This record gives sequence, C-alpha cells and structure tokens, in this order.
Amino acid sequence: MAGITAAMVKELREKTGAGMMDCKTALSENGGDVEASIDWLRTKGLAKAAKKAGRVAAEGLVGISGDGTRGAVAEVNSETDFVARNDQFQAMVRGISKLALDADGDLNALLAMAYPGSDKNVGEYVTEMVGTIGENMSVRRTAQLSVKDGVVASYVHNAAGEGLGKIGVLVALESTGDKAKLEAFGKQLAMHVAATNPLSLSTDDLDPSVVAHERTVLSEQARESGKPENIIEKMVEGRLRKFYEEVVLLSQVFVIDGETRIEKAIEAAAVDAGAPVKLTGFVRFELGEGIEKKKEDFAAEVAAATGA
Repeated sequence: MAGITAAMVKELREKTGAGMMDCKTALSENGGDVEASIDWLRTKGLAKAAKKAGRVAAEGLVGISGDGTRGAVAEVNSETDFVARNDQFQAMVRGISKLALDADGDLNALLAMAYPGSDKNVGEYVTEMVGTIGENMSVRRTAQLSVKDGVVASYVHNAAGEGLGKIGVLVALESTGDKAKLEAFGKQLAMHVAATNPLSLSTDDLDPSVVAHERTVLSEQARESGKPENIIEKMVEGRLRKFYEEVVLLSQVFVIDGETRIEKAIEAAAVDAGAPVKLTGFVRFELGEGIEKKKEDFAAEVAAATGA
C-alpha cells in the first residue's frame, strides 16, 4: 500500500462515494492512479448493482415538478421504504423529476439525459447509486402534461418532502383566466383524482375492452332476473351509466363538496376565473401500482436455513 496517501483516498471517496476500504483497494490495484481507480470502482459498482437487480423494488417515491404551464411526474423505485426516507435518494428523485419536464413522457429519453453535477446520464447515475446505497433501484415510468395557456396543477399525497410522495397527480387546465384561481381549483381537482383514481377523462377516452368486460358482467347479472332481452338491454345501459359515474373523471361527483359533478365544477371554475376552462388531461401515479411484491415466508426461510 506504499504511496497511497490519505489525501488520495479522500479524493477518490469524494469522486465516487465508495467506502474507504474500497477506495484503498482500488488505488492499490491501480498503482495510485485516481482515474483508473474510478473506473475500477465503477466496474465493481456495476457488478454489485447486477446482483441486486433481481430484487423486487416496489417502494420508493413519486416525484413531481412543474413550471406553470408544464408538469412532470416520475416514479423511482427502491426495495425498502427506509431508503425512500434517505436524503440522497430523495435528492435523486427530485432531480430526476425536474429533468422529466423536458422528457415529454419518454422514459428512455429521461434515462439518457445528463444528470446534473455528474458526468453520467440518469440511467448510469441510478446504477451508481445502487452500489452506493446498497439497494436495487430503478426509474420505472414518467409522464408530462403541458398547456399553451393556463396551468398544470399538481398534488402529492403522503408527502415525504417537497414534491415527493406516494401518490402524485397532475391536471392540465387550458384557460386565459386568472392563474391564481386556476391553480387553486387545479390543486383541488388533483386531490380529487388522488382520492378517486378515475380510469379516464371522458367516456370516449375509456378503454373499449374495459367497457366490453363491464357490459358482459352486467348482462349476465341482468339475465339472472329472468326478464326479456329488450328489458335486459335497458337495465344494462342504466347500470353502465352508473359505472361511468364511478370511473370517468368528468362524470364523477367532486369529493370537495360531495354533490357537484366534475363537469359542472369546471364550469363554475370558469366563471370564477373569468374565462372558459378546459380540462385537457390528468396523470395519476401511485407508488408500486401493478408491481407484484414478493411475499416473504419467514418461518419457511428459518426452516430452510436450519435444515428443519
């Protein structure tokens, strides 16, 4: 270890975030060459990351950023909620969500963007953080909304910090009206979306396969009544309208007052803002939705370990 000074180790630690002993080993393996040692540690970090890549990462944070007429959301997963409370991880998610404003909802484009203050792109930076923090992590998805005039309002539920939480919502309101009033209404609307999780903005936007499945289920239920087919058809249409009121945003009852349909609430907001208001889109990301989490059987693990 001759020639490896404490200053060299300190420099390497600052540049890589690796542990002291790893830095000493890297410098020894590379004859004190700091740049070569950085490459050596990256290779080692990538190897560690590869071992961790098989673990299910369903925790983490949803990050939201906006600049008035644009808003972006990104989900970054980790293995445990403990890491989601880590300042380093939160700073990374916040940085990624800000970059997402220019990714136009394209995950590959986001991963290829240069990460601020680093010589790496987002994908490479996250991989390095896997080695630094010690858990599998990944940028799972991103989305962006924008309007020519108006606001893109946001809401974060179960907030862990500024713009970070378990549920992130964006709503886009196109309008020339009062921006402060639009922002206030937009936040209420985003809170509503967080609570109700609508499937679509309008009935026309609803996935045809979802409608077809619901129609089939409702038809089978109605036939059990033994009524004629022409009556059954009317029953199904009535029940479908009820279904739309539950899952279509514009048809839902506003949770803020419990009585007004969202469509009517937007009309009232237009009067308040002094100009027509159009809800052009919404995005709702809930952390880990759709990820199959591994169920641990602790008793079975103990039995396997002890040979019982």
